[in-house]
Amino acid sequence: MKEINPKLGSIDDVQVHNLRRIPDERGAIYHCVKASELEYEIGEVYFKKLYNGVINGWHLHESMTLCYTTFWGTTKLVLIDLRKKSNTYANLIELYCGDENYCRVLIPPGVANASQCVSDGFSMFANTPDREHDPELKYTRIDPFDGFIKYKWFNKHY
Repeated sequence: MKEINPKLGSIDDVQVHNLRRIPDERGAIYHCVKASELEYEIGEVYFKKLYNGVINGWHLHESMTLCYTTFWGTTKLVLIDLRKKSNTYANLIELYCGDENYCRVLIPPGVANASQCVSDGFSMFANTPDREHDPELKYTRIDPFDGFIKYKWFNKHY
């Protein structure tokens, strides 16, 4: 693939939904996903733990819809539209999800994603994709530092 220099902007079909937290004297309920809120059936649910500063990605699914919710810590989620026929091709979105921005992010096929834990310790997110992981499905991993996506990751701020 040719080198891509992404630009900030919206991405068609990416959805960000604010979620409810319901605290009381016992603790809190964190909503994640309801069947009535999705346009597909959930294929599986898994959880990903990222340690501080770790970058997970880039990942590019050609036929799977992903749906991320960070429920512990803060995750920087970066999305880049790699669908060549899209009106938002090469656009980039940076989202900080979790503690301060509790939300669910729907990522359509053809949109590359990478995430980085930006909180102390670790962050954890749930993924509720539209199908089970299948090694036969077209899936691409792209090096976050030396791939064709030219994006500057910052590990520390001074």
